[in-house]
This record gives sequence, C-alpha cells and structure tokens, in this order.
Amino acid sequence: MSIEMLSILSLLPIIAVALFLVVLRWPASRAMPVCYFVAIGLALLVWKVPGVRVAAASVNGLVIAGKLLYIIFGAILLLNTLQESGGLRAIRKGFTDITPDRRIQVIIIAWLFGSLMEAVAGFGTPAAICVPLLVGLGFPPMAAVVSGMIIQSTPVSFGAAGTPILVGVNDGLSSGQAVHDYASQIGWSQWTDFLGMIGAKVALLHAIAGVLIPLIVVCFLTRYFGKNKSFREGLAVWKFALFASLAMIIPYVIVAHTLGPEFPSLFGSLIGLAIVTTAARKGFLMPPKEELWEFDKKENWDPEWTGKIEISVDDKNDKTMSLIKAWLPYLFVALLLFLTRLKALPFAEWVSWKVMLPKLFGTDIAPSFKPLYLPGTIFIVVSIITLFLHKINWASYRRAWVSSVKTTLAASIALIFTVPMVQVFINSDGGAAGYVKMPIALAEGVAALAGSAWPIFSPFIGGIGAFVAGSNTISNMMFSLFQFDVGQRIGVDPTWIVALQAVGGAAGNMICVHNVVAASAVVGLLGKEGLVIRMTLLPFVYYSLLVGAVGYSIVWFSEYGLFNLGTVIAVLIAVAAVAIIRYGTKRKL
Repeated sequence: MSIEMLSILSLLPIIAVALFLVVLRWPASRAMPVCYFVAIGLALLVWKVPGVRVAAASVNGLVIAGKLLYIIFGAILLLNTLQESGGLRAIRKGFTDITPDRRIQVIIIAWLFGSLMEAVAGFGTPAAICVPLLVGLGFPPMAAVVSGMIIQSTPVSFGAAGTPILVGVNDGLSSGQAVHDYASQIGWSQWTDFLGMIGAKVALLHAIAGVLIPLIVVCFLTRYFGKNKSFREGLAVWKFALFASLAMIIPYVIVAHTLGPEFPSLFGSLIGLAIVTTAARKGFLMPPKEELWEFDKKENWDPEWTGKIEISVDDKNDKTMSLIKAWLPYLFVALLLFLTRLKALPFAEWVSWKVMLPKLFGTDIAPSFKPLYLPGTIFIVVSIITLFLHKINWASYRRAWVSSVKTTLAASIALIFTVPMVQVFINSDGGAAGYVKMPIALAEGVAALAGSAWPIFSPFIGGIGAFVAGSNTISNMMFSLFQFDVGQRIGVDPTWIVALQAVGGAAGNMICVHNVVAASAVVGLLGKEGLVIRMTLLPFVYYSLLVGAVGYSIVWFSEYGLFNLGTVIAVLIAVAAVAIIRYGTKRKL
C-alpha cells in the first residue's frame, strides 16, 4: 500500500474525533467509544496487528485513564476541601484586593500560576489546579477551562522539570546513531549538552509565539464570555498582558540558555509572578477603576458555560481566614511536587516505587504507574493536612469526599475510551502487514507532500502527536527521530526541526482530547468538550503556524536570505497582531 494511502487511513481516527466531538458536538462520553472502535478496526483489519497487542494497548490505556482519574479526583477533593473550610472565599478576597478585574486575575492565575504548576508537575496538573480555582473565584466553568487550556503551550516543553526534553526528545533521538554522529560533528561531545542546545532553541521559539498568549486568553475571555461580547475589552489591557508575558518569558529564555531544560518554566513563572503581582498591587499598567471588567450576572450566562459542580464563593462558613492560611494548601502542593520531582533530593527516590505489568499478554507493552509520585496522591495528602490546618468539621469533610467521588465517576466514561483509543493508535506497529505505526505513517505522508516546506508543517505534526497521545513527552518520543531524519533529508539543520517538533507538541496540549476531558471534568463541565476544542483550535493554529514560519526562515536563511516564505508568514502574523491591538482598542470588534 502506498504511503499516501496509509497516511490517509492513519488520519481516520483523528477525523473521527474532529467529526463527532468538534463538528457534530457529541459529548466525549458518546463520541470517544466510536473513535475507539475506528482505531481498533484499522489496527486489526488494515495494519493486521495481533488481537493480543490491541488488547494489551487497550489495557494500558485503561491504566493511564485510571491515573488521570486519580489526578482529577485529588484536584476536585482539594478544591472542595477549601470550599468547605472557607479558604476559597479568602483567596477570592485576596485577588479582589489586588484587583477585581477578571482580565488581570486570569493572567495571574492561568498564565503565571499555571506556568508554575506546569513547571513543577506537568501532565495536566495546571488545569487540575487553576481551572477549579478560577471557577471558585467566580469564573464561568467554560471560561476557566478554555483559559486553562490555552496557556498549556509556552511552559509545557519544560514542564515536570524538563521531562518533554530530557525524556521525550532524549528517548526519541538516543536510538539513532546518525544523531550521535551529527552531534559529534558539530562539536557536542556530551549528549546532555546536545539536548540542552535543542532545549535553548525550543525556548526561543516558544518565546516568540508565547508573548501573545496572555493577551489571547484575555481577548477570548471578553469576546466569548463577556456581557458585550467584545475583543476590544480584552485588548484594552494589552500593555499589562504583554508586560506579564515578558516578565515570564525573558527569564525563561535566559535560564534555558544557561541552566538547561529543567528550570526555564520554573524560574520564569516564579520571577514573573513576583514581578507582575508586585506591579499589579502598585497599579502599574492596570486599567482605571472606572473600566474594571466583570462577568455578567450569573443568571444571564449561557447554559453551555456552566457545569454540574456548584462552587459557592459566598459560602455559609463565616470563619475569617488569613490569606496566607488560605493559600497554604496550594503552597504545600507546589512544594511537595517540587521535592518529589527534583532528582538531586532523596524524596524523588522515596516516591519512585512502581507497579508494573511486564510483557502484558506476551507483548512488549508494559503498563505501569507510580502511586506515590502521581499528583493525585499529593492533592489527597494536602487535603488531609488542610482538614486539620483549617479545622474543618468531619461532616463537611465527608461532604467534600462524596462530592469529589461523584464528579470523578462522571468523567470516567469518556476517559476509559479516549485513552485506550490513543494507545491502540500509537501501538499499531508489529502487525502482519508490516506497516509502520499509524502516527509515523501519517507523518511520512505529510513529509512526502511538504518537501522543503516541511519546517512549516513540523510543529503541526508535533501538535497532532500531543492531540492523540495527550502528552508533549509522548509526542516527542514518537516523532523526534523522524523529524531529525526529515531535516537531514531536506538539507537543513535537523536540530531546529526537532525543536519545532517539541514546540508543536507543547501547543498540541491546547486541543488534546483527554486533557480537555480531564480539565472539564474537574469543574463538572462534561459533554461540552467539543466546544472547548473549537475555541482552542485557533490559538493552536496561530502558535504552530508562527513557530513553523520562524523555523522555516531560520533553516533556509543561508539559501534564500531573509525574505523567504517563512519570514513573510511571520511578518504578516506580526503585522496583523499590531493592527488588531492598535485599531481594536479604538473600535468594537
């Protein structure tokens, strides 16, 4: 079978997801079982993958889904614990004291605090923490989920102490002898230094596209969830949004070039938080009081914005709580995540106990999980600490547990089909037909069509990998070596192509199906996952297209000069952004 036909067939599961979830707007609990059987049909009938391998992949998917549900449960439990204790009300008041303006709040919480959570934990943790926190502050659940998903881009490549680079790109490239030979030829005798060089390129590309992410989040907030449905109201705070992005991105890039892939998102977010919150308290670039922006009254919200979880910000708990005490649970979460993920400390070894099912059904698939390492465990531990720290009565704490269990069970149907579908898709090699796995077949087909224009398409392949796999790390594992080979074939610096892969894989988290399902589940927004993806698709395209254009301009600069196709596309995007900011602040959009 031709590579073009294999590529088209490999695209069918993704088309099925787009059709049922995004176009027809089926709930994930209904759409994903259909998509799962599409993937199984292709694996068994076309790729001729043995049934035991399909079964093993499905079981592995169930294990991963269980891990996601465990994280979801822990995040919801911590939120409900804070609601019962009155901590949410104190946190809300703390942000109101800085500013009641929702545009500024979403920048601080989603962009800066979310980047910090991505830095210390990754793997969906930012959405699990920031999305319910935004809802607890009075945001519509849909607005919170969309905001939480859009920021899942710039910090992701260096999340969980650099895992997408140090594990994803590393595992993807290390098996290729041609990569090691190339690294030595260009003067990188140490493999870790070679990975660090790729990480520095990733950071630079992220910085170029990421500078507009806070402004995009704010504009989406005012346009789709505001009373006046206006982009202009979001653009009105463009100076503060750009200031907040630069406060994070500048140290982020510097750290990537000096300390390596473990710390860019961590130091960038911490420094950014310190600078931006201090500036906001002093009124720097803040909107005038008469122009403060707030959501419309709750009774006027679109029914699609709300979920099944009611988070009361005006609870009946009349205890007065200090802001520091209210924030302590989240500080404990950040501290425990950091301590258990920094390999230089003994805690990382203590929580490394792994449960594994080796060679499941006689295949090379080995489901595993580390129960003490999962963020869900940390959320539960901190919830128990909060029980005593905030002096919650047992009846209230029991109510928090019961509510959390019910919400998690509601999310389980979608995830137990979504993740197995992904695992069948990416474990479709080893069949009697002799074809490469579906993701590689899809990428090879695109590469054959793209030719020298491949750098523009490279981030989209990374994004598709994250879309189906739910992870920048897995996307990098699947495609890094392939991207490197394509770079060498078209005669350009292959490390830039790998960097484009890593950035695209990070951007793909914005539209990743099971990340959207997980983020939606935390606030009870089940059945509306397709609408979330429809809204985050445009930011994903912007991000991938811009970095692809910049990458094209860089790798072909020596042959085509500065004014090449990539430069033209990047300049057009920049001009459009400037024009929108300039004229959008003067007229209603």
